Amino acid sequence: MSIKLNKVTAAGLVVALGIIYGDIGTSPLYVFSAIINGKEISEELILGSLSCIIWTLTLQTTIKYVILTLKADNRGEGGIFSLYALVRRQKKWLVIPAMLGGAALLADGMITPPISVTSAVEGLKQIKAFENIQQFQIVYIVLGILVILFFLQQFGTVSIGKMFGPIMCIWFLMLALLGIMHITDDFRVLKAVSPHYAIKLLTNYPKGFWILGAVFLCTTGAEALYSDLGHVGRGNIRISWIFVKSCLLLNYLGQGAFLLRHEGTIYATDQLMQSTEFMAAHPHAIELLNPFYMVMPQWFKLPGIIIATCAAIIASQALISGSFTLISEAMRLNLWPKLKINYPTEARGQLFIASINTILFIGCCGITLYFKNSSNMEAAYGLAITLCMLATSILFANFLVSRRVQSFWIYLYLGVYFTIEGSFLFANLEKFPHGGFVTLVVGGILFLVMYIWFRSRKIKNRYVEFVRLEHYLPMLQELSNDSSVTKYATHLVYLTSANNPKEIEHKIIYSILNRKPKKADIYWFVHVDTLDDPYTSEYEVQTIIPNEVIRVEFRLGFRVEPRINLLFRKVVEDMVSNKEVNITSRYESLQRNNVVGDFQFIVMEKFLSQDNELPFWEKIVMKLYFWLKEVSLSEERGFGLDPSYVTVEKFPLIVSPLTNVKLKRIYEET
Repeated sequence: MSIKLNKVTAAGLVVALGIIYGDIGTSPLYVFSAIINGKEISEELILGSLSCIIWTLTLQTTIKYVILTLKADNRGEGGIFSLYALVRRQKKWLVIPAMLGGAALLADGMITPPISVTSAVEGLKQIKAFENIQQFQIVYIVLGILVILFFLQQFGTVSIGKMFGPIMCIWFLMLALLGIMHITDDFRVLKAVSPHYAIKLLTNYPKGFWILGAVFLCTTGAEALYSDLGHVGRGNIRISWIFVKSCLLLNYLGQGAFLLRHEGTIYATDQLMQSTEFMAAHPHAIELLNPFYMVMPQWFKLPGIIIATCAAIIASQALISGSFTLISEAMRLNLWPKLKINYPTEARGQLFIASINTILFIGCCGITLYFKNSSNMEAAYGLAITLCMLATSILFANFLVSRRVQSFWIYLYLGVYFTIEGSFLFANLEKFPHGGFVTLVVGGILFLVMYIWFRSRKIKNRYVEFVRLEHYLPMLQELSNDSSVTKYATHLVYLTSANNPKEIEHKIIYSILNRKPKKADIYWFVHVDTLDDPYTSEYEVQTIIPNEVIRVEFRLGFRVEPRINLLFRKVVEDMVSNKEVNITSRYESLQRNNVVGDFQFIVMEKFLSQDNELPFWEKIVMKLYFWLKEVSLSEERGFGLDPSYVTVEKFPLIVSPLTNVKLKRIYEET
């Protein structure tokens, strides 16, 4: 569903609830259980934590993302790569925070489904009929849900997606009602609106600063607000966020008031209670049951768990779909190897990448089996996403520079959010030995893939040699008219990377003239220019020599699939209808019967030559690059070409040729 950027509609608000707020909306399932684990319930802890949550949602989610970052729309589209596309021409190094942010967001996509679904299903422990359920049985249920969820991705989500909005609306209303029911348990929670309690917790409470690592979980889905801008529009996000934030805060306040009734109690997870050192210090500790389910009436717990599980599945679906979109954008921006993209439905933005689906599925199942319960996942969650938020801050500051905002406001923005996000990052570093290393390792691998793909392109560009096309036009004409050379094709089409229409790669000229000569009636040179805006789809034709040499330039947005086969056919049809080109076969018998001539595409595929003297690091980068090329989509399939009309020509990539060849000639004595 496509909705105008600033047009607020009832349908838009419902869709926003369904596809944007899944991650941040399910955070009440695990935030408080992460905060109170192993700690004695006290007014200082609860009010301080609540104050941190309120001000995190206000400063980080509301002000940074909903008010400020949403202004950086790229023709209606949002997300870290859309933002990078807006500012990439300013400074070359901005690609690094863009890649870091994208990798962190993908790593986050591997832990959000397990933690959300596991937290929801663990509520079964609080129902008498299931009170003896074992954790391994919960793991099996979670794995079953993940199998079904990832299996259904290939069919698209248009039909079930229509139910997401109403279900999430029920979920948020449930959050609000549960919170309202318990705020009356202790009205002291209302004092948490004052930031004084947050400051007091962070400065006076023992190890209070490290609680920020758990508090941060309340805003982990903020990046999704920006990433999904194109689906519902800025106006719908801003209006619906008022409702969502109100429901979230009411629920957090309700959980806080309920916990204040149990002041002096120490809650701890099974894992912590098995520690002899902890139990020696806290002999009266009680097993931690999720406060989210503790505030539910007993009769409502089963329906509440069902609703929570549905909300967790929707949150997972939103992140999986977002990962597909993120990778497709990275591919178009030359930051990721080419992969096959399927379009299961006609709906705009609906796409499916089988290999990414498999990677996410393996990652989610691996995390579920490794951590087993939500409390362990809480200990690992959030570390990677702080890097994404810092990357967004850097890119948005450069966006403000491009809009000529006064430097005072830019430095103020950077000062405030580097302080906030730097504090969250530092606090989250405590999670590293407890499982945070998992998401950092995953994010690091994803970043390495992006860096290798990007860096290898820079290394290759040192080799690409462009020549003036005009110098070779007479030779092309002579070859085309040379009756002694067997015709290779009526229409010969080369994909060129030359941005300048007056230039062509030397390797293409070499392919036509120096190898087995490729005689053709018409030579076509096709160039694809990836634009910084998302959905532009246009072309330009330059007839260099009528009916002999023609250049076609496609100008495609970074979200448009480069289906060159279809696009080129459309161009030829337009030119024929305008009588700009004659595509009839030049063979006399076929020409008499108006038979269209054959089209042959030539794809130049590189391989790393042995004749290279590269520095050690660049040699590793190029080796890894060619390995990635082997497991990714071929050039012709990546450009959507029909293999039956494609010839793949391999040529050596000599990036840094050997210059000092030691070889001595000896002469035979006479």
